[in-house]
Amino acid sequence: MKKIFIYSIISFLSITSMVAQSSQRAKNYLQEVSNRTKNYQSVSLDFTYSSTNKTDLEPQYQTTGHLDLQNDLYKLEFMDVVRIFDGKKVYTISEEDMEVTITNYTKNNPNSLLPSDLFNFFQTGYDFQWDTTAVIQGKKIQYIKLTPTDKNSEIESILLGIDEAKKSIYTKVQIDKNGTKSTLVVNSFQSNLPMSKNHFTFTESAYPDYYINKID
Repeated sequence: MKKIFIYSIISFLSITSMVAQSSQRAKNYLQEVSNRTKNYQSVSLDFTYSSTNKTDLEPQYQTTGHLDLQNDLYKLEFMDVVRIFDGKKVYTISEEDMEVTITNYTKNNPNSLLPSDLFNFFQTGYDFQWDTTAVIQGKKIQYIKLTPTDKNSEIESILLGIDEAKKSIYTKVQIDKNGTKSTLVVNSFQSNLPMSKNHFTFTESAYPDYYINKID
């Protein structure tokens, strides 16, 4: 169950669709965010994820997580599960199940989404609208509303909040057509921290009592 939810958070971090016309001002602004992020050697962030439905305003689910990125390599810690991508394979480590699931990474496979897409998923597939500005905990946040161009999309809209000072995503609020509202808030964002390649390496000998499930 937890491994399914891990996939859900990665999917939430990296949703793509098809291209369309948009507000040029908002589009240029988000392109600036994407370009700045591409120049970082690494990104480390702590986040909170919550979900509500249309009949209950209180979060049905709320939890925190940590994500380290170096280009497409990543290490995600979420719900007592660690997920590592070393550039070739994805390792999902469940402490509760004492199991490691190993799968091959296949580009363009919907089951192989990358958290790094959080910073550029909006480049295609959405109409853009310049939205409100707010000050949250001393940060000036500029909101951009995204509407999918695919009328069959399950997503109704996405509201991205951009930290003006860092030009990085502060929050992502996704509203689905079924009424579900999912919110990702970046609590801390650090860039260009030193990270060795071993940080994104799975060492099987470190898990002697775990069941190693090699799917492919």
